[in-house]
Amino acid sequence: MGAYLVRRVLLIFPTLFGIMLINFAVIQIVPGGPVEQMIAQMTGTAVESTARFSGGGEGELNSSFDASNFDDGDSKYRGAQGLDPDIIKEIEVMYGMDKPAHERFFKMLKSYIFFDFGESFFRDQKVTSLVLDKMPVSISLGLWTTLLVYLISIPLGIRKAIKDGSRFDIISSSIVTIGYAIPNFLFAVILIVFFAGGRFYDIFPLRGLVSENFEELNLLAQIKDYFWHLTLPLLAMIVSGFAGLTFLTKNSFIDQINQQYVMTARAKGLSERKVLYGHVFRNAMLIVIAGFPSAFIGILFSSSLFIEVIFSLDGLGLLGYEAALTRDYPVIFATLYFFSLLGLIMGIIGDFMYSLIDPRIDFESRE
Repeated sequence: MGAYLVRRVLLIFPTLFGIMLINFAVIQIVPGGPVEQMIAQMTGTAVESTARFSGGGEGELNSSFDASNFDDGDSKYRGAQGLDPDIIKEIEVMYGMDKPAHERFFKMLKSYIFFDFGESFFRDQKVTSLVLDKMPVSISLGLWTTLLVYLISIPLGIRKAIKDGSRFDIISSSIVTIGYAIPNFLFAVILIVFFAGGRFYDIFPLRGLVSENFEELNLLAQIKDYFWHLTLPLLAMIVSGFAGLTFLTKNSFIDQINQQYVMTARAKGLSERKVLYGHVFRNAMLIVIAGFPSAFIGILFSSSLFIEVIFSLDGLGLLGYEAALTRDYPVIFATLYFFSLLGLIMGIIGDFMYSLIDPRIDFESRE
């Protein structure tokens, strides 16, 4: 197992390099980069008139300019026709866009090796600080959602396996499938309409993770306020999240129930409960428990994106969404690098958990 883990760790580097290279190449051909964002602000087609930059300069570029700054030459940037080339060149230098793409890419990777993610173009703050500030919100959503999904899916999946083919199994499968078919963002909107002052009831808050007077509350009131704000976001994420795990648990139990060792245990006179939870449970739960790290990463960095945007939760999903809109490259690439690395590490941890839960599994023997 040790040699296998070493190989998996070594594979992180080329895999991460490929992920960053592909995404960097795609970003280069997407219109509306930071230079174009700045030009839009200068020409009055953007909301704000100034922007913070960090790609090679130390300050702000004011959007004020007069008619003498215009030129009739062509420009490679959309909306910059007629703008003085010297101004465009200054913007490129400040954002680090004056260098060839391959130089920018390898310079970025060199910094990222030491977890130096630079500074946001438009937020006047280091990317590391931004990520750390937003992390608690996303971790709250991810941890509670994963925990509740497992607490619901495992007992439900076991019950469905025991009652396979019964009315309970058919009805529950229909409900779970319908819930899975509804996108979490659509279900979030439905919850808002019904329970957050949309049209019917105004029971739960619409925005934020805590109330404005959170610091003034006592501990019990803070806990109550925290979960009061989390109720609708968690419901929206759970409904579409536990279907796959429920069916995985059911199928895993059914597969184990039909094994020879289960028939032997029953033949020895063991009770059905002892057979199920003393023998079947460990083997059936192997794939479910070992998949926890991957499930948490999936929920944390994919499912929470729309939920954070819809409920105005200031987490990593909302940060990434706003960074994509503004083409804030340092934030985009830094979060991509960090979470890709975290996902690869969690995959290795998942394999290790397989081997830890069941020592009979030997990944090295497969090669």
